[in-house]
Amino acid sequence: MTDNEILTSIRNGSYQEAFRSIVDNYSERLYHHVRKFLCSHEGTDDLLQDIFIKVWHSLPSFRGESQLFTWLYRIATNEALNHLRKMKIRSALRFESLEAVQAEMIDSDPWFDGDEVEKLLSKAIASLPEKQRAVFLLRYYDDMEYGQISQILGTSDGALKASYHIARKKIEQFLSEKDGSFFKPPAE
Repeated sequence: MTDNEILTSIRNGSYQEAFRSIVDNYSERLYHHVRKFLCSHEGTDDLLQDIFIKVWHSLPSFRGESQLFTWLYRIATNEALNHLRKMKIRSALRFESLEAVQAEMIDSDPWFDGDEVEKLLSKAIASLPEKQRAVFLLRYYDDMEYGQISQILGTSDGALKASYHIARKKIEQFLSEKDGSFFKPPAE
């Protein structure tokens, strides 16, 4: 089912049909999006279930003022950021940094299928503040335009461009300090 057909189902009150199609069409994309935030397969699976529960409960109130994928990414991104805030509190109570906890998750994740450079990039991204991390992930991995990211994060295009630029510089610095190589994400 296409997004337009899903929207028609929502407008007609066929929420089960619409929800089933949303899960079929977006599970994999949202999984990979959320996994980049959480750095863990198990945590991502659990959070993805919570995200779809939230989508199910929110379907009757979806007005269609934004694109379906934008709405879904907004929910997924907000839930991922909320989860990171909770992880940060838990790690602080154990006198650990969230960055260290996530680096350990990346190193010990049996589902991680990247090489050492990919691991370093994941650790660099995990070291970013929430907003910069979200902008970088949406722009770099999901290849979204700033207008789409603006709808998801509720921030102006100019602020997003600045956040992306700062995130790129921090990632470059992180990688050059860790292994001496120079990583250069695409310029804006």
